[in-house]
Amino acid sequence: MDKKILVVDDEQSIVTLLQYNLQQAGYEVITAMDGQEGKDLAVLEKPDLIVLDLMLPKLDGIEVCKQLRQQKVSTPILMLTAKDDEFDKVLGLELGADDYMTKPFSPREVVARIKAILRRTQFMPEPPEENPEDTDSFQIGGLKIFPDHYEAYFEEELLELTPKEFELLLYLAKNKGRVLTRDQLLSAVWNYDFAGDTRIVDVHISHLREKIEKNTKKPVYIKTIRGLGYKLEEPKGE
Repeated sequence: MDKKILVVDDEQSIVTLLQYNLQQAGYEVITAMDGQEGKDLAVLEKPDLIVLDLMLPKLDGIEVCKQLRQQKVSTPILMLTAKDDEFDKVLGLELGADDYMTKPFSPREVVARIKAILRRTQFMPEPPEENPEDTDSFQIGGLKIFPDHYEAYFEEELLELTPKEFELLLYLAKNKGRVLTRDQLLSAVWNYDFAGDTRIVDVHISHLREKIEKNTKKPVYIKTIRGLGYKLEEPKGE
C-alpha cells in the first residue's frame, strides 16, 4: 500500500508542485488549504506523514502541530515556512514537529527529506513478543527500548514518542554512559546539516525528560554535562 502524505499549505502553486512530485515518487497525496481542514484531515485520514506550512489561515501551523500532539497524534510532521527564522524553527520543534524546511526549496529535496523520515518508521512494529528477552532491546532502569518494534516503555507503560524523539533516545541508549556532544547528536540523529542549530537537540532532550524523568529539574536518566553535552545512564538509588 502506498504511503499517504497530507500536504497543508495555502499556496495553490506549492500544493500542486508537491502533490505532483510526491505522486511521481509513489505516494498517495491528500491536501488541505487551511490549518483547520489540515488538522481535521490529519485525525480522519491518519496519513503516514504531514507536510505542514507555518503560515496558514484559520489555524497556523504551530497551532495545528500543538493541537495534534495534545490529541496524542504522533504522525511525523515536516514543517515548511517562508521565514528563515530561528525562533519559528525552534518553536515548531518544541511543539512536536519532526523536521523543518525553509522556502524556497526544491521538490526533490522535500521528497528526499520525507523518504528519510518515513524510512525510520516504515516497518510498523508488531507488539513485543510474549518473551521480550528474545527481542533485541535495551534496559536502563525503568526504561526499556525495543529498536525492532520502534517502541519504548517506561515503568511498563508505552511512551508516546515522535520519530525523532525515539531516534534520539535509542542513540543515547546505545551509547549509555558516554558523554555525547550536541554536534555528535545532531550528526547521528539528524542525518543532514542543521548548520549547528544545537537548540534542536536541547528541545528534544527536554521532551524526553518530560516523559521519563520524575523530576525534570533533577534528572536521573539523561544528565547534562556542562559545556559538553548529554549522557544517558542508569539511575542511582532512587
